[in-house]
Amino acid sequence: MGLNIKPLSDRVLIEPEAAETKTASGIYIPETAKEKPQRGKVVAVGKGNKDHDMTVKVGDTVLYGKYSGTELKLEGSDYLIMREDDILAIV
Repeated sequence: MGLNIKPLSDRVLIEPEAAETKTASGIYIPETAKEKPQRGKVVAVGKGNKDHDMTVKVGDTVLYGKYSGTELKLEGSDYLIMREDDILAIV
């Protein structure tokens, strides 16, 4: 990935997965009813700080809180930047 961005301290840059467009039973979900994705791929990781070593690495698929992080739009794609503490699990 050719992004020219490096998160600072214990922050992580995540590319969210696309929201579901169809339910398991085959019903299509309209744009207004779609939920924010809570899963994404780690694109960039900061160096951490003296009290905190980074656990996640680039390429990990992670689960995060529904309303965590700050939304960014870089080079036409949507991203989230958040602290590693806001990540709930590595999948």
